[in-house]
Amino acid sequence: MEHPFLSSQSLRDKSVEELQTSINTLTSKLTFAYRMQNGPLISQLQMVMESYKNEYNRKMDEMIKKQNIQNRINIKKEE
Repeated sequence: MEHPFLSSQSLRDKSVEELQTSINTLTSKLTFAYRMQNGPLISQLQMVMESYKNEYNRKMDEMIKKQNIQNRINIKKEE
């Protein structure tokens, strides 16, 4: 479940690097919340993380499509 108060437009405006940095920061905050056993904060951070990860995955999929990367390996012996 994505966080309802995050603007999807603000996430779309971020670059892949900014998304990675934010995900790393959120991961450390989530680790801290787990250590403190703060259930409400954990659930909020998990929703925010999901929103960021979904946007990151969407951008990475777009990049792969633009680069036209072949996801098949040719194992035929060339003659």
